[in-house]
Amino acid sequence: MRALISVSDKTGIVDLAKELHALGVSLISTGGTAKLLAEQGLPVTEVAEVTQFPEMLDGRVKTLHPKVHGGLLARRDTPEHMAALQAHGIDTIDLLIVNLYPFEATVAKPGCTLADAIENIDIGGPAMVRSAAKNWKDVGIVTDASQYPAVMAELKASGKLSDKLRFALSVAAFNRISQYDGAISNYLSSVNFEAEKLSEEYVPERAQFSGQFNEQYVKVQDLRYGENSHQQAAWYRDLSPAAGSLATGVQLQGKELSYNNIADADAAWECVKSFDTSACVIVKHANPCGVAVGATALEAYSKAFQTDPTSAFGGIIAFNRPVDKAAAEAVSKQFVEVLMAPDFSAEALDVFKSKVNVRLMKIALPANYGDVRNALETKRVGSGLLLQSADNHELALADLKIVTVKQPTPEELHDLLFAWKVAKFVKSNAIVFCKNGMTMGVGAGQMSRLDSARIASIKAEAAKLSLQNTVVASDAFFPFRDGLDVVVDAGATCVAQPGGSMRDQEVIDAANERGVAMVFTGVRHFRH
Repeated sequence: MRALISVSDKTGIVDLAKELHALGVSLISTGGTAKLLAEQGLPVTEVAEVTQFPEMLDGRVKTLHPKVHGGLLARRDTPEHMAALQAHGIDTIDLLIVNLYPFEATVAKPGCTLADAIENIDIGGPAMVRSAAKNWKDVGIVTDASQYPAVMAELKASGKLSDKLRFALSVAAFNRISQYDGAISNYLSSVNFEAEKLSEEYVPERAQFSGQFNEQYVKVQDLRYGENSHQQAAWYRDLSPAAGSLATGVQLQGKELSYNNIADADAAWECVKSFDTSACVIVKHANPCGVAVGATALEAYSKAFQTDPTSAFGGIIAFNRPVDKAAAEAVSKQFVEVLMAPDFSAEALDVFKSKVNVRLMKIALPANYGDVRNALETKRVGSGLLLQSADNHELALADLKIVTVKQPTPEELHDLLFAWKVAKFVKSNAIVFCKNGMTMGVGAGQMSRLDSARIASIKAEAAKLSLQNTVVASDAFFPFRDGLDVVVDAGATCVAQPGGSMRDQEVIDAANERGVAMVFTGVRHFRH
């Protein structure tokens, strides 16, 4: 058996080569890899000896040769192929171990020059990978160090790779080539090329949205069905999921997550991550129906649950702090579909042992979890895609513009920031009443802002919560004074809205007339 090794990332390669040599595998390698293996005392033949042609053009040309690709592509079960190899003095290559130039890591560096980006586009590596992957029945293609243990296990056990493993390696290889080419396309089609500035030090300006957008995802699992039972679905994650994101979670118990579970869980998790103090978020049909902060997980949950106990039935619950026994016992009294937290105490897990259908998700949060967010958001439309930067705007007290005679109190300002944070995660049109760090009434997803205001009041009344002396956040401006009148009639004394309407002054005058405070945020948070 002959193995050709040519790796940019040399992690684990020496140990792998030693194991291959111990099994009697002949080693062939290129430049830097060959030098490394030779320094370790391993017998290795350089590719230049095989091809009888020196590496050229600063290493750009070394493996692009019939003695390499013939050895990879020849079908062992085709006599004509084997005869051609014999006629031209070409030996077969049975195992190819390649990882590519670090293009993605290079272009991710600040100040990456165009010259550096281009130089890190691998040519020979992908060509060999494609050849070996195409001829998977005869050649094993290894493209990542994580595959080394499985390859060595089979070689040690039987002296060869199984069809199943070779095919899996081939699929992984073509996936890697697709990812690599997609990254190159994304980068190059984002470059605003300026010929007059071209030099080795030229760092091009790049468009935020590339001319071609290539997304790459890995399947996490097939789902029982989609949003409805007649639809099929699967869950995919980013190639490199961000720390603290839903895709990094581990399900500790419960039924398999459904399509709607995952969508709602993401809404709850992203919302609870926006708070830097202990918080609880309860979501139903992608909308927060209860959000609160508290000194403990139990207090945060108890306050969040009060907002809308009816909607909380069968909801998704997220905590941004570990769940202890007290919080677990309180949650266990209601019907919950999914419960998420950074961790669960042993006592908390015991509470749910008898509730085998409850899905418990543990999602570790990094120290800077509030800063770890999706950079882009996508939405499918007919034969197309909408792509935008994610709504990661954070409102600070200094951003607020007080536009009324009455000034908000410090307590009202604190609650306004809380309400505004929640409103960002409520479907438009969104109206959120809050007081003392908890939601008191939420109106979501209505065609009229006036109707959302009325619904929020109705829900508060149903939950037996008084809206007297509450604050209100509106995700977009009030186009008329009627919406303001509804929330003030309900008991609100302070309102936050973006401003920007032709009738802003009319609404400001109405607030002054009603004796309430109002602030403009200068940004809106539509969420469709």
